[in-house]
Amino acid sequence: MKKLRLSFTLLFFTIAVGIIGYHLIEGMSYFDALYMTIITISTVGFQEVHPLSVPGKIFTMIVISTGIMIGAYTIGTLVRMFIEGELSKTFGRRKVEKKISGLKDHYIICGYGRIGSLVCKELQEHNKEFVVIEKNPSAIERMELNKILYLPLDATVEETLLEAGIMQARGIVTAVGSDADNVFITLTAKGIRPDIFVLARASDEKDEIKLKRAGATRVVSPYLIGGKRMAQVLIKPTVVEFIDIAVMESNIGLRMEECFINPKSDLVGKNLIESNLRKVYGVIIVLIKKHSGEMIFNPLPTEVLEANDILVVLGTHEDMQRMSEII
Repeated sequence: MKKLRLSFTLLFFTIAVGIIGYHLIEGMSYFDALYMTIITISTVGFQEVHPLSVPGKIFTMIVISTGIMIGAYTIGTLVRMFIEGELSKTFGRRKVEKKISGLKDHYIICGYGRIGSLVCKELQEHNKEFVVIEKNPSAIERMELNKILYLPLDATVEETLLEAGIMQARGIVTAVGSDADNVFITLTAKGIRPDIFVLARASDEKDEIKLKRAGATRVVSPYLIGGKRMAQVLIKPTVVEFIDIAVMESNIGLRMEECFINPKSDLVGKNLIESNLRKVYGVIIVLIKKHSGEMIFNPLPTEVLEANDILVVLGTHEDMQRMSEII
């Protein structure tokens, strides 16, 4: 696109020089000078406005030679762009960038490797908006196939995070391959917006402390979690199977979800018995996270619900949908 802009700039500059030159050398009007410049550059061989003087002929030869070179360069650039599909890609990227600039309350995923791609898949399945920052060509091809919004830029650069909409984002996930880069991204994100939620990946258990010091809200070590999970499958297979059904396997029908209690909800000020959540909707309240951050596991029936509480609820998809209307 830069080459095309350059070629058109040179072409318009040549036309402007031609108009001024014919006006000054031959005393033509600006319209006649424009006409003379166009037929000269295009070499169509139309009759001149009037016979040219020697300086005019010399100037015409200069305009012809310059115009042919710039015209050939412009045509060659256009042909190459059409053949390679650069025009469609450019306009497509503009649409994508416009859509990204309009995102609000979304997530920013830094890195589309093994972990980043899995995070994106889960967010897509739950209809969550997100944008990926990744400059690896092979990863970009996969994102385009999966119709994922992305920026082919460096996630460690402050301007990139701003372009991804960090000021309007709900949170950011740092999942690049290097722990050092994850630390740098975390520092940069917190420097731009100190209150942003940062979920960071740590390849090495030792780097978890560094990421937390950098400001990461939560740190996840995939290898550590994977090892513990494999051990739990051996030790507590039924527990792991239940968690998979409730959290991972949405096709079974049973789901574990978070429900936020709106301040205007009728449930505010009622205890669990009065709320009738279990009786009417058939759901189980596993946990209540209070607005203060306190977590109440297996809450008693007398526990009072307050505005901005978050309920961890276990039930079917249909139960969740019906309950969301009053939550």
